Amino acid sequence: MQSDNPTAAILVIGDEILSGRTREGNAHHLAQVLNATGFDLREIRVVSDDQDQIVAAVRALDGSLGGAWDLLFTSGGIGPTHDDITADAVALAHGTTVEVNDEARALLQDRCDRMGTELTPNRLRMARVPVGARLIQNAVSAAPGFSIGNTHVMAGVPEVFRGMVDWLIPQLAAGRPVQSQSVEVRRGESDVAEDLKAIAGEYPDLSLGSYPFNDADGWGTNLVVRGLDAERVSEAMAAIKQRMAL
Repeated sequence: MQSDNPTAAILVIGDEILSGRTREGNAHHLAQVLNATGFDLREIRVVSDDQDQIVAAVRALDGSLGGAWDLLFTSGGIGPTHDDITADAVALAHGTTVEVNDEARALLQDRCDRMGTELTPNRLRMARVPVGARLIQNAVSAAPGFSIGNTHVMAGVPEVFRGMVDWLIPQLAAGRPVQSQSVEVRRGESDVAEDLKAIAGEYPDLSLGSYPFNDADGWGTNLVVRGLDAERVSEAMAAIKQRMAL
């Protein structure tokens, strides 16, 4: 699919993801949001809670550091425990240091006051952000994420992550949302391959895909057309239906 939208990558951070202990859903959620709001997601990468791996991945993916894509979104590793090292690693990747951010501290103090709890040193760790970073609001638990360069760092807890995404995405300069149409055929993927290939050749600016399924009625294939121009997507879908006599 041809696109002039901003490109993006997602970096998921956490040993719990790689060990299989935690089912990853944040990248799936963000992928849907990015496609719907005009960002072209090009890569999803998962790394462990290892500083060298995180630094290398941030530098490889954030376009402001000479990386492959325009924007980088991260999930995980900004909590209160010893293995939450994302802030330090991202700061290192961007050539700066980490300090307790006054605004972040005030947000955490206010939440602790309202809940009748103490702002302990462990809780205060969540106010540590790279020098020069901009905060990402967190309406769920107050502890903010942050943006530095084109890296946008968010929590791993799904509810908090989604809240941060909801706040952050409208702040960014987006492109055109992806338009999509699909049709279900009761034919196997191999049976539609040649027809789909021919139509794809006629519409090189679009993305055409086939996705097999098996339900109570038997085997079938979902044919999907994706692109930035709704009229072109409709034309390609009409061509699919005509060629396959649907």
